Amino acid sequence: MIVLGRIAAPFGVSGWLKVHPFGDDPLSWKKMPQWWLGVDPDGKEWVPHTLSGCKEHGKGGVVAAFVEVPDRNAAEAVTGYYIAAPREALPAPDQDEYYWADLVGLTVRNASGLVLGTVSGLLSTGAHDVLQVQDGETERLIPFVAHYVTAVDVAARCITVEWEADW
Repeated sequence: MIVLGRIAAPFGVSGWLKVHPFGDDPLSWKKMPQWWLGVDPDGKEWVPHTLSGCKEHGKGGVVAAFVEVPDRNAAEAVTGYYIAAPREALPAPDQDEYYWADLVGLTVRNASGLVLGTVSGLLSTGAHDVLQVQDGETERLIPFVAHYVTAVDVAARCITVEWEADW
C-alpha cells in the first residue's frame, strides 16, 4: 500500500473530511473509486471506502466524502486515519516523478560521495517535506527542497544532497 495522506478533520455535518495530502496532486485521486483507510501507516489492516466526492479545498488541500462515512459522527471516528491505495490503483508517475514510498530505502550521499545513510521515512512539516535519513543510531533530517536535494535517481536507488556529514 502507498500512503497518500491523512484525514485531518471533519468538514461540515454531512460526513465530508479534510484531507492532508502527502503529495502534490491529490485531485488525481478522484480517479480511484476506492480509497483505503487505516490507523497505522505501516499496518496491514486497510479498509476500502467508496469515494462519493472529492474536491479542492484551500491551498493544496482536498475534502472528500465516502459512502461509508455518512455524517459528522462517522467523520470524527475516522479523523487521524491514513489514506492509502495499492500501487496498481495509482496513476503511474511521470518521468522524474515518484511516490514517497519509492524514496524509502534509497541511499543518501552527499556531493562528495560520502554515504549519509538510507531514507527511513519522510515528514510533512507544512513548510516543506523532510527526509528522515538513518545511519545506524544517527538520524539526520534533511529538508526535501532543491537547495539540499540535488538529485533523486529511483532507478539507481540513490539521492544526492548538499549536506556535510558533520552538520
